[in-house]
Amino acid sequence: MSEQDYFSLLGLPCAFAVAPVDLESAWKRASLAVHPDRFATASPAEKRVAMQWSSRVNEAYRVLKSPLLRARYLCELAGIDLQVETNTAMSPAFLMQQMEWHEQLESIQASPNAAELAAFEAELHQSLTDLISQVEHLLDAKNYLEAAVRIREWMFLDKLIAQLRAIET
Repeated sequence: MSEQDYFSLLGLPCAFAVAPVDLESAWKRASLAVHPDRFATASPAEKRVAMQWSSRVNEAYRVLKSPLLRARYLCELAGIDLQVETNTAMSPAFLMQQMEWHEQLESIQASPNAAELAAFEAELHQSLTDLISQVEHLLDAKNYLEAAVRIREWMFLDKLIAQLRAIET
């Protein structure tokens, strides 16, 4: 099995912007071509290869379907290791914003208020939307190092939104 990037495997352009309908169509087409059922009468080796290809097509779909995973993958293709476990470097402005958001979250946790919760969630979603737009622009410009910084910020925002949603339930 040759190593193809996920975009090539599914016949898609290598870009952050992927239309969900195009991704779904490409995945279905690739899945049908390599589905193990098509190789029911094949040799054990051919069945094994079909299973490997099917797994790879499904993994490609899983990664490309998620905008965050797709952004991370594009950086990886460019040779950029996000070092998410060890690199916490972020801009001073984002670090200050991060501290403010944590304080807001703690305040809401201490005394939940539906209106404050909704306003804070809207603020976080707007920040996330802006950040995703920045990441897309940076990836299109092939500025992978700066995109990696923004992607780490995106991951922080995702985590914060999940913490906020935990309060809501």
